[in-house]
Amino acid sequence: MAGFLKVLFRNLLEGPSTDPFPLGETFTPARLRGRAVVDPELCMGCGMCRHSCAAGAINISALPDGTGFTITIWQNSCCLCASCRHYCPTGAMSISNDWHSAHAESEKFQRIEQHTIKYEPCAGCGTLMRPIPAALAERLYAANSEIDPEKTRHLCPKCRQLEDAKRSICLLPSPGKQVTAASDGIRASAPTKE
Repeated sequence: MAGFLKVLFRNLLEGPSTDPFPLGETFTPARLRGRAVVDPELCMGCGMCRHSCAAGAINISALPDGTGFTITIWQNSCCLCASCRHYCPTGAMSISNDWHSAHAESEKFQRIEQHTIKYEPCAGCGTLMRPIPAALAERLYAANSEIDPEKTRHLCPKCRQLEDAKRSICLLPSPGKQVTAASDGIRASAPTKE
């Protein structure tokens, strides 16, 4: 009986040892999987998140006039698997640690995250396209000082290919000249047996 009174007295002095939630703030672990979130600045609309979503909670649809696309995440359907974050090539998809997902049944269709992303004209030909995110362009072209990442990120794939061809242009031998790889210093891009 004395042991019980000792524990009871200690608990009365120290106060409650549980979280005050929902009446107050509570601890949230840093790696907790909460809501799926998309960064519209980084999203390219490639659809990897939609294809990898186990619950079918992500939809990407083109605008009727062809000037962009809309990405929608149905939070009510999301199973918090984080495969969208794992497979996103630009890092646009993430999982926040916001775990406050209790809602009334009548509010389930309002629990969406939706962004409309407009295309921009290509700096070279004017074709509507989505520019490469600045951070990704910096990483992609960091090893080559000849490439201006800011200029290149605003070019469509065809114009980027033309710019690359201009940079790596080589002199072709005249039609009558015999070419040998060893004498002319020509190297194949694929490994060959020598």
